[in-house]
Amino acid sequence: MPRIGVIIGSTREGRFADRVMEWLAPFLQQRTDLSFETLDLRDFDLPFFNERASNAYAPTQHPEGRRWQETLAGFDGFIFLVAEYNHAPTAVLKNALDYAYPEWQRKPAACVGYGGVGGARAVEGLRTILAELQMAPVRHAVHIAGNDFYAAVTGQQPLTALTYLNASVDAMLDDLSWWAHALNAARNAPAAAPRN
Repeated sequence: MPRIGVIIGSTREGRFADRVMEWLAPFLQQRTDLSFETLDLRDFDLPFFNERASNAYAPTQHPEGRRWQETLAGFDGFIFLVAEYNHAPTAVLKNALDYAYPEWQRKPAACVGYGGVGGARAVEGLRTILAELQMAPVRHAVHIAGNDFYAAVTGQQPLTALTYLNASVDAMLDDLSWWAHALNAARNAPAAAPRN
């Protein structure tokens, strides 16, 4: 069964990501085709990237960077919880992405965005980064947006009240499952003979 890491992409105090994770967890627990583990960036004390080069070209020197890479290597795909800061993903998430390369390659990625427009601009920007890391961003995403987002942030409405999002979660997880199984099989297949 493919292992999926759910990456909490914000580390600031008072982050909304914890409520998103709590809301998402029951959907993940219902799946029998994927297994999930939370990867909280607060648990990885990654410094601002200061390596000689990406680990695609040179070994990472910082021990926490190596620990992050070793953790990622065991997963077959990822879900990113994406906060939108100034139309972009968080700096801490971009830094975490930069700290690895082979560990991301040929694995699917799904996004749960939140913010004024559901984190759509941050998710769109993130997808270009994921493609550069040779990941396969899935089409369906979840966007917690507008008045519903603000009502949840201020405690006026729980995320569980947003039942119209359930279909988006299911579609995202179905996409992720298909790609995780397909790419897992492809990564484990015998290498093709080189072309002459």
